[in-house]
Amino acid sequence: MTVPFDPSAAALPGSGVFGLPHREDEAALVLLPVPFEATTSYRGGTARGPEAILSASRQVDLFDVETGRPYEKGIAMLPLPEEVARLDRLARASAEKVIAAGGTDGSQELARAAREVDEACERVNAFVEERVAGLVRAGKRAGVVGGDHSVALGSLSAHARRHPGMGVLQVDAHPDLRVAYQGFTYSHASVLYNAARRLPEISRIVQVGVRDLSEEEQIFARDSGGRILQHHDAALAGARLEGESWASQVARILEPLPEDVYITFDIDGLDPALCPHTGTPVPGGLSFQEATFLIGAVVRSGRRIVGFDLVEVAPGPAGGEWDGNVGARLLYKLAGWTLL
Repeated sequence: MTVPFDPSAAALPGSGVFGLPHREDEAALVLLPVPFEATTSYRGGTARGPEAILSASRQVDLFDVETGRPYEKGIAMLPLPEEVARLDRLARASAEKVIAAGGTDGSQELARAAREVDEACERVNAFVEERVAGLVRAGKRAGVVGGDHSVALGSLSAHARRHPGMGVLQVDAHPDLRVAYQGFTYSHASVLYNAARRLPEISRIVQVGVRDLSEEEQIFARDSGGRILQHHDAALAGARLEGESWASQVARILEPLPEDVYITFDIDGLDPALCPHTGTPVPGGLSFQEATFLIGAVVRSGRRIVGFDLVEVAPGPAGGEWDGNVGARLLYKLAGWTLL
């Protein structure tokens, strides 16, 4: 006899994401884990992010005071793709040489290593785009769980082609508008540059929480003709200290976005106390409540979240569940508001 699912009971060992029993064909939202971090330039560990989030998700209570019972529509996470994990291992071996040298610096050997990394990234991008495109064709909502931020490009591509004219809401400490950072075309620090240059279907990119950027990135955004809008963390925090409410700021942030919105959420957009082991932590950032208010405001404003990614979650090198715990709870908020 099949035992009915009890959303208030403890998750069973080996159960799915959030302890749910759903298969891919039963789920309205399907999560694609992408354990890839070859271009991480400072500190590793994000390839273990999907597994850490999955493990921690089984401790998340399924009733949410803002979104109700999103689990009732079905949420499933696909198995970790071994081919992506294999590409990550191979690409990291090549990337380490280039990162240690600070780039290719005219060296044929390092240029060859960078090409090997780019080829691996291209295969990962193609895998993600194909898998996400298949999900949205089947009428599913899709979310990508990384891995470093480079893995978002395939998902951005699949969603932009499905929803031409969509906007992108990016929460991130960095704008990720660098050109082939450290010699890698598909660097985690270049993902929004690549999206802006390669995906004309994206009508606008709104960046929130940016507090670590190069002058070239700021110029690129400034010269985009309003297509890329940056809300720097220092300016937002300063205005709040002078009395502007976060709700007013959020309304201003969302105003230029179209009806269809894709959210790309780098966990380092949060206060690093919430994600201490992420690849490139930066002081400042959003609180958990500010972040989830922003996500919810997209839907409360009458817009629709068509898809999302959550990237750069990394467990501590000695284990520990804090980063995965925060990531899992943020993932459930993203899922809940996407399914409304």
